[in-house]
Amino acid sequence: METIFGLDYPTLWFLIVGGLFSGYAILDGFDFGAGAWHLFFNKEESRRIALNAVGPVWDGNEVWLVIGGGALFAGFPEMYATLFSSMYVPFMLFLVFIIFRAVSIEFRSKEEMKWWRKSWDIAYSISSIMLPFLLGVVLGNVLQGLPLDKDFHYVGGPFFEFLNPYSLMVGVTTLALMMTHGAIYLLLKTEGRLYAKLTILLRSGIIFFIISFT
Repeated sequence: METIFGLDYPTLWFLIVGGLFSGYAILDGFDFGAGAWHLFFNKEESRRIALNAVGPVWDGNEVWLVIGGGALFAGFPEMYATLFSSMYVPFMLFLVFIIFRAVSIEFRSKEEMKWWRKSWDIAYSISSIMLPFLLGVVLGNVLQGLPLDKDFHYVGGPFFEFLNPYSLMVGVTTLALMMTHGAIYLLLKTEGRLYAKLTILLRSGIIFFIISFT
């Protein structure tokens, strides 16, 4: 078997795909975490500062997901087909929430009305909570194992079968991890009263993560 840098092709693609998805989880993780805390900020100024902190980078971080999906298709086409067909509903929900999140960030500042900004704030925060949760649910099912036949076709039940206790706990743990990550990122970008509040939120996030992880 041909090798590159002493690695066979499956191993090389595994490292590439793993690196890309890890990069996405790390770099977009603090975006999701920052958004999950958004409704905990009561003042308009605090919410604006939090949005400005992720504003320059949130859309660029999505590139990691696109490249990761392309690398998965190139390196492991059967896994790509099986994963996306068997988890069609979770991935479609993920797509819906990622669109709503992007629209919320862009549209929030278009009008000055309180109800307008409040509506987009809610959409932004809910989307930022659901995205890491859905990623965790998918990861939990992959770690637990999917029911496949000899041709790698999914033979499990409908969407609700994905919501088993193990995958739900992985989803909650993923959310807790990214909320902690987001609080740390915002701490680096803020000062004053908002910094003090984020310190408290960070402690809550760490406790949330420890409880969900254990």
